[in-house]
Order: sequence, then structure tokens, then C-alpha cells
Amino acid sequence: MSYAYLFKYIIIGDTGVGKSCLLLQFTDKRFQPVHDLTIGVEFGARMITIDGKQIKLQIWDTAGQESFRSITRSYYRGAAGALLVYDITRRETFNHLTTWLEDARQHSNSNMVIMLIGNKSDLESRRDVKKEEGEAFAREHGLIFMETSAKTAANVEEAFINTAKEIYQKIQDGAFDINNEANGIKLGPQNPSNPSTSVPDRPPQSGGCC
Repeated sequence: MSYAYLFKYIIIGDTGVGKSCLLLQFTDKRFQPVHDLTIGVEFGARMITIDGKQIKLQIWDTAGQESFRSITRSYYRGAAGALLVYDITRRETFNHLTTWLEDARQHSNSNMVIMLIGNKSDLESRRDVKKEEGEAFAREHGLIFMETSAKTAANVEEAFINTAKEIYQKIQDGAFDINNEANGIKLGPQNPSNPSTSVPDRPPQSGGCC
């Protein structure tokens, strides 16, 4: 399917916070309660529509274990958006957010849009991190914030789509150089600004002047 833009995302955060489940819920609309630990990086994609334009989201789900941190770092560089995830029932995953954020900001493009996600909101009875704490952390660090449940799908769509809207707005404001794919944005075949689509394809010339 044709698209106007492709946005690359990365999902980061401690192991076991539900990163792979969020990706699966967004791309396949299903929840898998038992999920093997991500080894290195997994991948998913989905089309969405913003402002009447088709946008393809290409999402890289990274491993949370410390031993894979160097692999994860290499994926920050080409990402336009990041979902930074913690588990509302495990305070240590919230406490580690600062380290993840420092890592992301150090290795990514300065315009990368970061969405903070408190996942597992369906486990309210086991909550260990108040929603207000997540909101305060997001405010302090200039992030967008949302609580989600990969299990019930609550706010999962919104988390991915609101991040895309923010990226799209930055493109309109001229903050992103859309001709530099290292920013995690690629012009699609539908995009009139794409030089490869502005002229019709011609058959290759066989040489000679005429």
C-alpha cells in the first residue's frame, strides 16, 4: 500500500514491561500473555492516517536486558519517535526511566518525539506507581504521557498515533529535515515532495543522442 511518509519508531524500557505486547496489540490487535523475552530487536509495521495522509509506522521493539543495550543504542539513531515504557506495578521500572532517557537523548536526533508510557493499567489493584508521578516525570522532561494496557488495548492506538501526530506536526513546522533519512522519516511514493515521484518513470535510454 502506498504512503506519504514512513516514520521509524523504537520501543524502549526495562525487560518485562510489556513492550512486545504493546507492539503486537497495535499491529495485530491481539494480546499474547506469555511472550518470550525479546532477543535483540523485533519488528512490526502498520499504516495509519493523519491529516488525510497515509503514514506507515515501522516499529522496532528492543530487548530490555542490559546485555543488549549496545544493540538498542544503534537503533536510536534512525528513529523519529520513541515509546519509553515502564510497568505501573513495578517501581524499579519507573526508577530506571532516567537512565533510559539519558541513553535515548544521547544517541538519537534531538527532534525525536518521546512518548512516556505507563503500561499494565488493567492491574490497578497492584499499582505501585501513581499516574501523577508519571505525569510529573513527563512534564519535567518534556515528554508526552499516557497510561496503557496491552491486555485490554486501552490507549494503545492513541499512544502510537499521538506520537505520529507530534512527528507530523514537527515536519509541518520544519523541525525535521525530511530529506535526511537518518532522522527516521522517509518520503513515500504518495508524497509530492518526493523527487523520485515528481517525474514519470521513463524507460532507460540506450545511449546516443536521439
